[in-house]
Amino acid sequence: MTAELMQVLLPAFVAGLLVLSTHVLLGRQVLKRGIIFIDLAIAQVAALGTVMVQMHHELGQLPFAHLWMPLGFALAAAVLIAWLEKHMADELEAMIGCFYVLAAASAMLLLSHDPHGGELLKQVLSGQILWVDWPALALPAVSSAAVLLAVLWHPALLQGRSFYLLFAFLITLSVELVGVYLVFSSLILPALAINRYQQKWALVWAYLVGAFGYLLGLWLSASYDLPAGAAIVVTLALSALLFRLTYSSLVPYKSMAKKPLLR
Repeated sequence: MTAELMQVLLPAFVAGLLVLSTHVLLGRQVLKRGIIFIDLAIAQVAALGTVMVQMHHELGQLPFAHLWMPLGFALAAAVLIAWLEKHMADELEAMIGCFYVLAAASAMLLLSHDPHGGELLKQVLSGQILWVDWPALALPAVSSAAVLLAVLWHPALLQGRSFYLLFAFLITLSVELVGVYLVFSSLILPALAINRYQQKWALVWAYLVGAFGYLLGLWLSASYDLPAGAAIVVTLALSALLFRLTYSSLVPYKSMAKKPLLR
């Protein structure tokens, strides 16, 4: 592997690690709450904000519009979902699914007359992780470190409705970095890999599952000229499946299921 290729792959891998650093924790909460599609929904709403910036050049000329516009959309969706959790808990998952499909359809309508709309939509969904450079990692790195320290100091941030605001903020940064599909995969697949296990090192295993998935996906992308985002999604799934199969063959299922993981 050439030095030039390493200069491309190393920032991409670090971007993946930054996403995993917070998304594994968020993913466990998502599984606990039973709102599996919240990440897809809020990520798609944030992507809709990105599309709005791209479509309206006067917005794109405003300082940091590519950050605060998607963030505003995502925070608005998070506030509404938090309200729905309180008042329509029995229909929450269905409502979240509606958010996703409406945001996706709105983005397609906005881009329907843009000759480059298909390419922009592909970038938002699949991401451009191989185009990530070191300066682009500064804000995600600082934000991830701040969130991890805040959660370590006050774990209840992940328990209440503040979870939704924190979720929206981190999802917005991640969509800008790696795209909607990788955001969903980074949230759900490592957390799902360890979901039935109450072992001491479960969280460490989840990070290793995610890191291996990103590393293998980037290697396959570079070696066989494959789309990086799609390759990483597949290798994250394979990594999670491999862990589940390996662990279940070593530890009897009954002993793993003595008590729920996410209490």
